[in-house]
Amino acid sequence: MSKQGDLKKLVARGLRRGTSAAAGTRVGRVIAGQAVTEAMGEVARVQHGGFELRFAATNGINRFRVESFASKEPETLEWIDGMPRDSVLWDVGANVGLYACYAAVARGCRVVAFEPSIFNLESLARNVVLNGVVDRVTIFPLPLSAANGADTLHYSTTEWGGALSTFAEDYGHDGEALDVVFDHRTFGMTMDSVQELLGFEQPDFIKLDVDGIEHLILSGASNVLRSVQSVLVEVNEDFVRQAENVSAVLMAAGLMFVEKRRSKMVAESAFAAAYNQIWSRP
Repeated sequence: MSKQGDLKKLVARGLRRGTSAAAGTRVGRVIAGQAVTEAMGEVARVQHGGFELRFAATNGINRFRVESFASKEPETLEWIDGMPRDSVLWDVGANVGLYACYAAVARGCRVVAFEPSIFNLESLARNVVLNGVVDRVTIFPLPLSAANGADTLHYSTTEWGGALSTFAEDYGHDGEALDVVFDHRTFGMTMDSVQELLGFEQPDFIKLDVDGIEHLILSGASNVLRSVQSVLVEVNEDFVRQAENVSAVLMAAGLMFVEKRRSKMVAESAFAAAYNQIWSRP
């Protein structure tokens, strides 16, 4: 390892030890608590398409999400921009709600934001409030699945704004074993059950990005998919089973493949095999 790498490790180790020591004192605990409170109150702004949006900037991941808002998935923003006003969007894997909020603000969409991560839900709710779209965004805090029932939600990170979690399976976005750092039991539902049992409005559009089980969620959505106008779904082409099953389900629903896209940022990252596919009704 380089001298620079050794120095970074030494600094990090020192910071951890200093933080642990401080947390052991009354003053240290007060300071740490205040730091968390202040972090939760940090807000970053982004301008796009003539609109200003505000998002909670609680940590480095969330700040990065705001900074890369227009460059990470420009195809997703363009897809949203093409929606008729007042459309119904189901944002499955909403994370902290960047696209849910944008769709509600820019297109007046009625959005259902599906996000089961206990580490993302607070930021998602804060972002909905910050953008004044409480009346247009409904948060659904349970995972979607191929069947109804209780199972385990596995996380690869416990950071606010983190991704790469999976429900009822042991693999991640690429079909390989997930490096689990935290998990808990919860209840999963199919898309069809959400609509039929809970009375959710039929979506005109579905955005699906859940890092690996997209094909399983779609398999539980045969009724919903019959009437949807367009689906944007993230597919990892190296995960052949996922890619083939996604195509089979969407074609069976009468949807036609339109295009696949990824940004330069994604192409140069560890997720280079992942594309956003857009499917629409002819």
